[in-house]
Amino acid sequence: MGESKTRTIVTYVVGIIIPVVVGLVSSALTSGNMMIFAELNKPPMSPPAWLFPVAWTVLYVLMGIASARVVLIKGDDSKKLLVIYVLQLIFNFFWCIFFFNLSNYWLAAAWLLVMWILVFMFTFISRKVDRIACICFVPYVIWCTFAMYLNIGVASLN
Repeated sequence: MGESKTRTIVTYVVGIIIPVVVGLVSSALTSGNMMIFAELNKPPMSPPAWLFPVAWTVLYVLMGIASARVVLIKGDDSKKLLVIYVLQLIFNFFWCIFFFNLSNYWLAAAWLLVMWILVFMFTFISRKVDRIACICFVPYVIWCTFAMYLNIGVASLN
């Protein structure tokens, strides 16, 4: 295998591992509060609990693919996208803490709004840089929009 192909494979593997690990750590830090969440009043169309880890796993893999594609592309837009990517990942991690551990649903909603803006920015900017990276983030934008509905619903009902 050539050096370039090895670099590409390593970039994709690391790209996928990073958000998955962020998700696993976040999940581990909040798992003790899932029983509290189960008891909350939730808005209509709230999915069953099993769907959340499945959806997030898929989203983390897609995030990783998008980030790897951006890393492999050189240029100013690539650097800008990587900064936005890291910021949204930080916001993603701390949203769980605010929502599940602190039960501060309105702060979590405000935090999620900033995260949604970052995710949307990544999607919007990446459409010019790498179409596949952009497509990988579209389900994330949709999920974050739905998560905002759920977050505001929980904040309003509890």
